[in-house]
Amino acid sequence: MSPNDTYLAVFLGSRNSARAQAWMALPDAERRAKEQEGMAAWKAWAEQHQAAIATMGGPLGKTKAVTERGIEDVSNAVGAFMVVRAASHEAAARMFEKHPHFTIFPGEGVEVMPVLPIPGA
Repeated sequence: MSPNDTYLAVFLGSRNSARAQAWMALPDAERRAKEQEGMAAWKAWAEQHQAAIATMGGPLGKTKAVTERGIEDVSNAVGAFMVVRAASHEAAARMFEKHPHFTIFPGEGVEVMPVLPIPGA
């Protein structure tokens, strides 16, 4: 596939969202059980889409922003990323319908965007 068939999927969620707060309020045993269920579902999803996954990516840690002012700690809703290949933007997005990130875990959604060629390259 060409670079035009490559898509970045960004998994979003906020620790301050109502979903995240409800998740953290679960009793430990119930939350651990849901985590295991979610990880099993995530692995099954990855196996189902294995041929389309270009880079598995993974969870992301704390963020540092680098600007003309320097480096500072910031917070955002990006929790993980993945790179997939698909015949179209719509097909790439459809891969994430009913994903465990938001059907089991308290994630808010997955944003999918094309990776465009570098102009003039």
